[in-house]
Amino acid sequence: MPDPCVFDYAIVRIVPRVEQEEFINAGVILFCRERRYLAARLRLDAARLAALAPELDPATVQAHLDLIPLICAGGRAAGPLAKLSPVERFRWLTSPRSTVVQISPVHAGLCADPVATLEELAQRVLGKGR
Repeated sequence: MPDPCVFDYAIVRIVPRVEQEEFINAGVILFCRERRYLAARLRLDAARLAALAPELDPATVQAHLDLIPLICAGGRAAGPLAKLSPVERFRWLTSPRSTVVQISPVHAGLCADPVATLEELAQRVLGKGR
């Protein structure tokens, strides 16, 4: 088994009305510098979104969420952000913003396998239907 490594993660949230501070968890972003790993697992619960904010278009929200894994991957589809290092992309993704798609504070932990840890966190945050 590999030695444990430090990882950072943040929860992706949908906050329809920032003044009310109600949100729906929509995913997890995980970064492990030592393993050179940056990825996200996302799922928009359209039924919960409709209950909380029926005025929001789920397709528009999903389009914004779909950008997160592209930025994590750093490929051409990430646009100018692809030129940033993985740690810079993680910091950009997790920077505070006052939009419908928001990110929790960054948390840290230890793991042996960042891929498995991301899956475990996503199941915990998003539920079994991930």
